[in-house]
Amino acid sequence: MTVQINTDNNVEGHARLKAYIADEIATTLARFEDKITRLEVHLGDENSDKGGVNDKRCLIEARPNNMQPVAVTNHADTTEKAFHGALDKIKKVLETTFEKKKTY
Repeated sequence: MTVQINTDNNVEGHARLKAYIADEIATTLARFEDKITRLEVHLGDENSDKGGVNDKRCLIEARPNNMQPVAVTNHADTTEKAFHGALDKIKKVLETTFEKKKTY
């Protein structure tokens, strides 16, 4: 599974942040590793320098093998909270998606 992390101009995408995100994804989604070809994380600040409630956005897009991509978005007041909320959502979506695909 390839992990690609993208940030907009308002979020610093330094190496420590990218390493942290990649590690959290590897830990949380380890059981889906062989079922996903690529995972993209998009971090952004929707209103730039202005303050605001829930203005940080994290979109995670997963590309499962031989299936259509699935994506989730989460908004929060910090980048970390937005990321963890989106990570929880994508985990649930992937669980549901692969559970439906099972043949009984």
